[in-house]
Amino acid sequence: MSATLTRDAGTPALRGRLSYDEPLARRTSWRVGGPAERCYRPADVDDLAAFLAGLPAGEPVFWLGLGSNVLIRDGGLPGTVVLTAGLLDGIGLAEDGTLRVQAGVTCARLARFAARHGLTGVEFLAGIPGTLGGALAMNAGAWGGETWQHVERVETLDRAGQRRVRPRADYRVGYREVHGPAGEWFVTVWLRLPQGDPSEATLRVRSLLRRRAQTQPMGQASCGSVFRNPPGDFAGRLIEACGLKGARVGGARVSEKHANFILNEGGATAKDLETLLRQVQETVERVQGVRLEPEVRIVGVEKGPAGADRGEG
Repeated sequence: MSATLTRDAGTPALRGRLSYDEPLARRTSWRVGGPAERCYRPADVDDLAAFLAGLPAGEPVFWLGLGSNVLIRDGGLPGTVVLTAGLLDGIGLAEDGTLRVQAGVTCARLARFAARHGLTGVEFLAGIPGTLGGALAMNAGAWGGETWQHVERVETLDRAGQRRVRPRADYRVGYREVHGPAGEWFVTVWLRLPQGDPSEATLRVRSLLRRRAQTQPMGQASCGSVFRNPPGDFAGRLIEACGLKGARVGGARVSEKHANFILNEGGATAKDLETLLRQVQETVERVQGVRLEPEVRIVGVEKGPAGADRGEG
């Protein structure tokens, strides 16, 4: 069911939408996952800040964009899931010449917008199937580009609903990892992008999308790349060298087009996908002597034999 969330007497009603026992499989690119205890779709950042400020102390909170880099276990997620896809989607040029982008904007939309305005350096984002909030959280990248290369400052929101603007210097950024103040989520970023030719930038976006279509499985349920590339090597090469292309657990299968993709071929459970992921990880470590680290985030609780939840992500 869904309802408009209201506050205690004497405080204004929020403008977002609250739903209970929300199925999450339809909100992830792997098309698996149990329900959220409750979900909130904020009207805007102010509304979200007020919502977070009113949550009970200790309430688990998980932010979910397009669900492209997450595996939600079959038992679902306790607490509250904040949905940003299709929301928090403002994008535009700021007075100081930066590009101001909210966390719910898709990476593909950002790449196209920047290219049209002759702003370069983020064309690689066109092929990343997620929102900018997720890309910021993990420093997503492709084709030699990374999300944080052009970040000038960010706006964050904490568990108490406090908003802050922080400079790039407040964060330590590495390959597929970002470390900053604990307990804060990204809601807006300002990017300082070099000026270039709109036609050339648009052509580069199209070229990178063609390369992606040629080398990666498209139109199939996946999370994108499953493992981080180890130093000096590629996860896909190591997995393929172990003969794991086509390996299967239930409805989950290692892609034969790109070994660092695991597909839900229909009917896979989150347990199938996680089991296959672990089998790939263990095989590569045993055969190649390299421990692959998942790029995908695994969260939630497992589903017990009678539907009971057990264990945490």
